[in-house]
Amino acid sequence: MRSSVGVVIPAYRPDLHALERYLDTLQTVVDPEVIRVELDDPTPDTVRALSDGPAEVHTVETRRGKGAAITAGFERLDTDVLAFADADGSTPAESIDDVIDPVRTGAAALAVGSRRHPDADVQSHQSFFRRRLGDAFAWLARRSLDVSLYDYQCGAKALSAETWRSIRTHLYEPGFAWDLEVVSMTHATGNRIQEVPVTWVDHPESTVSTGSAVVEMLGGLLAARHRARLIAEDPFYEVIDSYRDRTAPLVSRTDEK
Repeated sequence: MRSSVGVVIPAYRPDLHALERYLDTLQTVVDPEVIRVELDDPTPDTVRALSDGPAEVHTVETRRGKGAAITAGFERLDTDVLAFADADGSTPAESIDDVIDPVRTGAAALAVGSRRHPDADVQSHQSFFRRRLGDAFAWLARRSLDVSLYDYQCGAKALSAETWRSIRTHLYEPGFAWDLEVVSMTHATGNRIQEVPVTWVDHPESTVSTGSAVVEMLGGLLAARHRARLIAEDPFYEVIDSYRDRTAPLVSRTDEK
């Protein structure tokens, strides 16, 4: 029996026409049981336009962050495979389907799309500064985490529902560092990860602030390392954790509207 697939698209002030085209292409190419757009701080025009498309649309009046939006979407899916893709369509639908395939067939618990893989097809690059910054962060992540990948942050990942259940209470980061946690927690809980080269096209109109993102990502990297070591019952990190303030995981903070 073919595994059912659900796709979540986190969106904040998206290019409406680009998103509409992307949703139509995802529906045609991937043919998921459900596409769910988690739309933060929406305009009435955006909601009206998307309501006529192939996706379910869930709106929240504030900006939650990428991780919080995807978590909320995943919590509402009832499919065998859970996937997400960035709203700007940087990863084409055909590559999203490639990322889903190892999870759909049972070859991997988590499939991670990769722009930095040697076999990736990068059709347009980020600015030189952003590209070098991304390379430096990937280098640092490989040396800080227990799982080595070319690319941790590409906006295309898929995981099995069983894997999601095993990691959901270990995820805390509401923003872009959420990807790091997903990779790190999947590895720490003993699940297999497969990196999948993708086609990728840069969209320079990103709403991400480079300065704030760097601070967030470095903090998220340290937190992901810490939580992975807690799962491994590392005594040193258990002592450190006894002095940390306790925060609730994302699943207990997701919007229920």
